[in-house]
Amino acid sequence: MKKAMNKELFSLSKPMGFFSLAVVLLWLKTYAAYQIEFDLGIDNVMQKFLLFINPISSAVLFLAFALFAKGRRSFIWMIIIDFLLSFLLYANIVYYRFFTDFITLPTLTQTDNAGDLGKSIGALLHPYDFIYFLDTVLLIGLLLSKYVKPEPIKLKGRQVGAVFLTAIILFAVNLGLAETDRPQLLTRTFDRNYLVKYLGMYNYTIYDAVQSSKASTQRALADSSDITEVVNFTNSLYAQPNPEYFGKAKGKNVIYIHLESLQNFIIDYKLNGEEVTPFLNSLAHDQNTFYFDNFFHQTGQGKTSDAEFMLENSLFGLPQGSAFSMKGHNTYQAAPAILGQQGYTSAVFHGNKKSFWNRDEIYKSLGFNQFFDSSYYDMNEKDVLNYGLKDKPFFKESTSLLETVKQPFYAKFITLSNHFPFPMSQEEATIEPHHTGDKSVDGYFQTARYLDEAVEEFVAYLKKSGLYDNSVIIMYGDHYGISDNHNKAMSVVTGKEVGKFENAQLQRVPLFIHVPGVKGGVQHQYGGQIDLLPTVLHLLGIDTKPYVQMGTDLLSPQHNEVVPFRNGDFISKDVTAINDKYYSTETGEEIEETEELKKQAEIVGKKLRLSDKVLNEDLLRFYTPQGFTPVDPSDYDYTHRQDNENKAAEIK
Repeated sequence: MKKAMNKELFSLSKPMGFFSLAVVLLWLKTYAAYQIEFDLGIDNVMQKFLLFINPISSAVLFLAFALFAKGRRSFIWMIIIDFLLSFLLYANIVYYRFFTDFITLPTLTQTDNAGDLGKSIGALLHPYDFIYFLDTVLLIGLLLSKYVKPEPIKLKGRQVGAVFLTAIILFAVNLGLAETDRPQLLTRTFDRNYLVKYLGMYNYTIYDAVQSSKASTQRALADSSDITEVVNFTNSLYAQPNPEYFGKAKGKNVIYIHLESLQNFIIDYKLNGEEVTPFLNSLAHDQNTFYFDNFFHQTGQGKTSDAEFMLENSLFGLPQGSAFSMKGHNTYQAAPAILGQQGYTSAVFHGNKKSFWNRDEIYKSLGFNQFFDSSYYDMNEKDVLNYGLKDKPFFKESTSLLETVKQPFYAKFITLSNHFPFPMSQEEATIEPHHTGDKSVDGYFQTARYLDEAVEEFVAYLKKSGLYDNSVIIMYGDHYGISDNHNKAMSVVTGKEVGKFENAQLQRVPLFIHVPGVKGGVQHQYGGQIDLLPTVLHLLGIDTKPYVQMGTDLLSPQHNEVVPFRNGDFISKDVTAINDKYYSTETGEEIEETEELKKQAEIVGKKLRLSDKVLNEDLLRFYTPQGFTPVDPSDYDYTHRQDNENKAAEIK
């Protein structure tokens, strides 16, 4: 009799029966996605078990809301909720394939970027992706079939309450087990991989929403006393400038060349006996140029915008989303404002629309005088590919624009061509692709060569115009081009198996600094993008001690060579820290944790925490260094005459 009642209760025509099927399908599909799509770093049996069970609590929780409805409507709600969760899962799958990361609530607000993804999105879609919506299709099919005839009943409140209580208990058990393997999971980690691994994709989304809401309230609650700890900390970090280099570039122009997606392994790399980047290679061996071969990108989800943010502010990007997009109206003490008050004119050159990464707003807060976006360039079909104007026509057209900028100037040129998925017209390619079998990796070598040639042409112009001998020229890689989803192909490229340790080493990006009249050469000290601003300001003869900066001068004897990554890992000449494990940077062998390593990890965590505090609470509005005038964004206007002409044409 009891068996018959249970069978009747879980009939697919009853809400609980259909609900149970939806939960199981969503659970198994999510677990399958974990195994197929994500590299979550499963190290032990407990983590395997947690990965298997963690979708259950959120599947029960979200689908339970449909049980408040009656009859057929309850079934329809379940299908809608299942589809929304499936879409969330799939969106994260596509996002992860490129960024090796998970979507956060802030990234969903960056809608201006979506239209520019173009071929990048196409390259991330796979033919089998329809399987991630099969459960929704099955549920719809069952509802429309003769096998499921929803009964016009509504569950009692205590029955629905029991389902929600079950979800809470399942989550509590999940979290309790996770805490035994990873203590203080929700308070210590900067890494979203941990949250998904231990708590699941959907629970992570709830956590992210809570954290994002928390960040928005932090600014409202902050006051002037909150900046004191930050100022004291950055004062303790301060590295005195090297007297050999301090002020050696005083009054010189400053030119940044942003080397899109260029990783340091490409320097001196030969493909079929041919140098891939011969011009940049020549700079690496030029005694009149500083070349840093242990320089790392430190970007998070903001990627290119994070790199820009760090070089302008010496503050880290956010752990979630992009500071450019989320904190565009904060108060900053950025390079263009600091130099602007020393008589410099600042300008950015970029062959993409000005709203991408919210640049047209945050550049005003940073104090940039001019912004030459795509409206200033000939964006014809032949010269536009992937994310915007190709590098060669970009630099060619930028020269006439640069000549309108008053000297001394602070100018930044953002390239685009060497960007995932690395498309390249074979008519323009001057080197053969690699042959790893991975299309993106193989194409990377052709677009890197194209970037190299474009930069060489621009530097030739700088020399011919006389600017080369009157400018500090900084070239830097902004972030990785090839993510760890391509480790198999990169093992072929590098000639050694690429795992977590080798992938950390591949986060090196090139940094070149040319200072007229100053001898350079190869620099082996470890550093990151957070260190660029103090380095450049000291070369220009501007002491950075009054400013809130998390980096230190790369050329200072007191420079801190521990390089934090955005997720809390770090690297130095001796140690590579990955997921709370330590390895010898020289050999890759795992080493034991020491008190010194614990101390380094604490300092790294404090840097990240206080940098986030500055951004989330907008603390620089409470602190103005002596001699510095805060930026008024309303003083800047990037409207181009052509913009108005285009709008008028559209109206007609």
